Amino acid sequence: MEEIEKTPQENISPSPADPAPKTGNPLRTFLGVLAGLMLVLLLIVVLAFTFISRQFDKAVQPIQEVNDRLSTQVSQFLHPTPTIIPDPISIVREVQSLARLETIQYSVEKVITAELNQGAFGTLFGDRLLFVAHGYVIAGIDLSKLTEDDIRISGETLRVKLPPAEVFVATLDNENSYVYDRDTGLLRRADTQLESAARRAAEAEILRTATEDGILEQAQKNAETYLLSLLNSLGFSRVVFE
Repeated sequence: MEEIEKTPQENISPSPADPAPKTGNPLRTFLGVLAGLMLVLLLIVVLAFTFISRQFDKAVQPIQEVNDRLSTQVSQFLHPTPTIIPDPISIVREVQSLARLETIQYSVEKVITAELNQGAFGTLFGDRLLFVAHGYVIAGIDLSKLTEDDIRISGETLRVKLPPAEVFVATLDNENSYVYDRDTGLLRRADTQLESAARRAAEAEILRTATEDGILEQAQKNAETYLLSLLNSLGFSRVVFE
């Protein structure tokens, strides 16, 4: 007979159940929530205070500006600043310190023809050139010529007789002036004085053109406009130029 070998059975006993998870402290949770609410409330209060403060400043600013203007006007009324009107001698010295008052510059371009011996034998003995002239004219008033007799004061009105406008400079711009064309006869050398004569003629033509275009009248008007601001700053509300 076969012997049946019995294996011992393991004695497995059930393990005790895992302990239940621990729950947090209710008081600590409550305090945390309360602290968060207080922070939010504090932030709201700060933002509300900032907003109200800005609105208050905007509302008060116009009132403050009116108050400042009113205070300034009252101060000016109680402590008026005296108006000091200079005498004619002071005015003359003030104006004369400007010396030569240049009030306008006029630019001119002209083409000048200069020629010699342009008769029947011009091809043989003649000399001819075209000169392109660029120049400018400066005009204004020489205020050093102003005298005390030219200034009259009547109340707050100042009457001024200015010296007439004059041309200070009428000259060529040599860098931009040039001989455009020259034709010399077959039996003649180029005359060195012809270009000099053309330049002199160009200066005279530039001056004539500027004068005919009214440079002196405009110089007088510009001088009066400039001096009007100066004399107003000296305390004269009304200035008449004669």
